[in-house]
This record gives sequence, structure tokens and C-alpha cells, in this order.
Amino acid sequence: MSTLKAIALCCSLKKSPASSSSELIAREILTALADHDVEGDVIRVVDHDVRFGVSTDEGDGDEWPGIREKILAADILVLATPIWMGQPSSVSKVVLERLDAELSETDDEGRLSTYGKVAVLGVVGNEDGAHHVTAEVFQALNDVGFTIPANGATYWVGEAMQTVDYDEAGPKPDTTGAATKTLAANAAHLARLLQASQYPPA
Repeated sequence: MSTLKAIALCCSLKKSPASSSSELIAREILTALADHDVEGDVIRVVDHDVRFGVSTDEGDGDEWPGIREKILAADILVLATPIWMGQPSSVSKVVLERLDAELSETDDEGRLSTYGKVAVLGVVGNEDGAHHVTAEVFQALNDVGFTIPANGATYWVGEAMQTVDYDEAGPKPDTTGAATKTLAANAAHLARLLQASQYPPA
């Protein structure tokens, strides 16, 4: 079985080394993917100077091109975001806006640069909204060419009006943990299918 590559973009609002529930769930997804011969790394986006925009390179020190290079080299994109005010984080929205540029990037046969790549999602928060966030993010990722596997999202939502975060809540093997394992198995399976048989030319 060939080894696949994953890159996880943590869309926390907090810079390293601050504790991040989004980074925790991203790393848990990578750990689950490792069981299926997928190796990967985490990038905390706010640790980098990623500019606002919808191009592949906004110039003037923009660090998105380096992140983009890692996305294009990977078979699986993991996006991990907190919920704020019922929405995916502003950082995740910047990432999606930057990925909009891929609509203009094609191979010699007219396929988007993201065709054949799988995208999965991890969501954490202290309010209801995980399904809404998943719908928003998956719609955007699919629009720019990523393929979404069955059960491609995992999430944890704490009790409303409380202050316990995912990284403080302890293991959830029968709920979030089980969803993460299913996500990983399906994502690796789909990535291998797409690696063996790419989408038809545009």
C-alpha cells in the first residue's frame, strides 16, 4: 500500500504556542490517518503572514504560496476550525478565499489543480453550529475542486453557555473519536481511488 500525504491547516485565532482545540482535533485526524498509511503535518495559519485576497500570490511577503505548495503536494487536505458566533473562524474564511484562486489553475487537460485531492474537516466549539460550519466549508471546498468523502467531518460541540474547550474535555472515543476514525478510513480510501483513476479531462 502506497503512502499518502496530508496537510492539516489549523484555523485557530491563536498563534503558537497557545493551546488550541482546533490544532488538537487536526492532530487527532492525522493520527487516525496514519493508521491508513497517510503521513502529514499541521500548519497553524495565523503563525504565517497570509494576506487577504483571491490570488495564488498577493505579493509583498505573502506566505500563502508556501502553504499552497504543500496543499498541492498533498493527497488530503485537513481543515480544522473553531466555531465563533455560529460561523467558521475568520482564518478559515481567509483560507477558502485564497483557495478560490484554484478556479483559474488547471493542468494540461483542463482539470483544476485540486482535482483528485480529498478534503476533510474538523470542527470544535462551545455552541451549536457544527453542521452549519460543515455545510459552509464543504460547499466552498467542493466548489474549488476538492472531493469530499462520506462522513468527511468530525466535530465536538460543548454544552451551550459553558467555558470548557475540546482540549480540556478529555477523550471522546465513542463519539468524536469514532467519527474521526471513520473520516480517516474513508478519506484514505477515496484518495487512493482518485490517485489510481483521475477525473476525466475538462
